[in-house]
Amino acid sequence: MIYKKLGNTDIEVSVVGLGTMTYGEQNTSDEACEQMDYAMARGVNLFDVAEMYPVPPKPETAGRTEGYVGEWLRQTGKRNEVVLATKVAGPSSALGVTHIRDGSRLNADHIRRAVEGSLERLQTDHIDLYQVHWPERSTNYFGQRGYTHNPSLDGIAIEETFVALSQLVDEGLIGHIGVSNETPWGVMEYLRLARELDLPRIATIQNPYSILGRSFENGLAEMSIREEVGLLAYSPLAFGVLSGKYMHGAMPDGSRIKLFPRFARYSSANSQAATEGYYDVAKKHGLSLVELSLAFVCAQQFVTSCLIGATTMEQLKQNIDACQVALSDEVKADLNAVYQQYPDPAV
Repeated sequence: MIYKKLGNTDIEVSVVGLGTMTYGEQNTSDEACEQMDYAMARGVNLFDVAEMYPVPPKPETAGRTEGYVGEWLRQTGKRNEVVLATKVAGPSSALGVTHIRDGSRLNADHIRRAVEGSLERLQTDHIDLYQVHWPERSTNYFGQRGYTHNPSLDGIAIEETFVALSQLVDEGLIGHIGVSNETPWGVMEYLRLARELDLPRIATIQNPYSILGRSFENGLAEMSIREEVGLLAYSPLAFGVLSGKYMHGAMPDGSRIKLFPRFARYSSANSQAATEGYYDVAKKHGLSLVELSLAFVCAQQFVTSCLIGATTMEQLKQNIDACQVALSDEVKADLNAVYQQYPDPAV
């Protein structure tokens, strides 16, 4: 396993991170524990959860993922071996998660209540990386294209959110602060405030990144490297589209998109065509589409960790193995040829 520094911290995390958003919906507690046992045995030390998980978010399952992970930590006694990351939900208006704190916001009161709830469910006294799941303001995240400036929807200022998070660092409840689903302006605002108000710098940004959605490279990649704000890449297999199982219109029983049609961000005609192009590249070079997709993400200089998620042990093993693959220059050239034909069919 390869390890990298978590942003500008002294913490080392595995280049493969364990995503958990299926725990409590598509995966039982026993299945989740089996996955965590195996991931740790393979050298994975970064576990990423969120107070909102599992997905799709529902009142009856909210917080269940953290509960599963917390019980595993208690039973195994491996808390000190895990870099534990979780997230505070952004404004409920964005996702309709009104069941979280009766309408989640990113002010000091909500952040305090959120972290206390996560600590209880995770059965720990501290969280290593605490992330803002999505911004308070209206901007480009969750696949939104284009930008319409609407300051009336700005809501809680980043400064209030950041000061509240910094207080939790001072109290030892969280170790480091991260952002998620953020834009270049948002990252720079956190960095500006850190300098001017002497607050702890953000360590990471968790955004989608895959061969179907490389928009992170436009602006955020340079910022990530220069400012040491490492990318925790989520959806590297594009909701499973890059496993190849949905090619040619297939819709396997039990698959995420079959169960939850709302996850259609990577299902456009162009995304399907690009996927078929990448599949041909993989086949040409004796690789699986999963190997091509995950190896590409893990090789990027700005990527700190590639967050993989799986509903079966077979998928988990395949994903971890794929992240150990090195792509030749010839493979990269063929991959980029497809990218030039279908640039960012998903975001």
